[in-house]
Amino acid sequence: MLLPRILSALVMIPVALAAIWWGGYAFAVLVAVAGAVMVWEWDRMTGGPFTTGGRLAAGLVAVASLMAFTWPLAALALVLLAAVIAGRRAEMEGTGRRFWALSGVFYCGLPAIALVWLRGADESGLYLMLWLMMAVWATDIGAYAAGRTVGGPLLMPAVSPKKTWAGLIGGMVSAALVGGASAWAFPLGVEWGILTFVSAVLAIVAQAGDLLESWVKRRFGVKDSSNIIPGHGGVLDRVDGLLSAGLAVALFRLMVAL
Repeated sequence: MLLPRILSALVMIPVALAAIWWGGYAFAVLVAVAGAVMVWEWDRMTGGPFTTGGRLAAGLVAVASLMAFTWPLAALALVLLAAVIAGRRAEMEGTGRRFWALSGVFYCGLPAIALVWLRGADESGLYLMLWLMMAVWATDIGAYAAGRTVGGPLLMPAVSPKKTWAGLIGGMVSAALVGGASAWAFPLGVEWGILTFVSAVLAIVAQAGDLLESWVKRRFGVKDSSNIIPGHGGVLDRVDGLLSAGLAVALFRLMVAL
């Protein structure tokens, strides 16, 4: 099991970093593919057949991702249309999955266009995305290390039997360290103390995203969202924290701009 995990990581990490580095359509294409796969995984995970509504929604999420850094409002409109189509088709097919079809498109589509919009095609988006990715990775690593080393009371035992309060704090500390280092290393235009604090808060958001997917999987008795990534499960299993964190950063940036 360890070898497939390592081999998959050796492929995924360079591809992701290269796409982030290039930005523009290179990153948008990667997110578009991931977004479409995530919609399929969500349907699979929530017990629904991947029928016409799901396929249309996946395609629209992919197109929205490609449009997001140039026409973000049009991309948002496409995601809304995809959700309406998915929900309507689920209702017509009599599967009783209207809520899950709708929520899945929003869960996968909104963060996808948010990430593409954040990265954009210029250098400032590169530094912003590097900080975001490193903060989320640091959260995962810090939470795992603290949880294994310290242990202690469980965070939400009904949702995840392994996540602990120590892990939450460890993730926050790790993300805060990354935030402080990023303020020094990258021209983000944010003071050291502010980015350190924001990164710690972002760790909470990322772990909340992780817990949300864990709750959905437990709700439907599913271990992984899919087996598309050898040794890792599905795309959703790998980026659940990034989805919530990316959406939060995009909303914060939008509010600051307004």
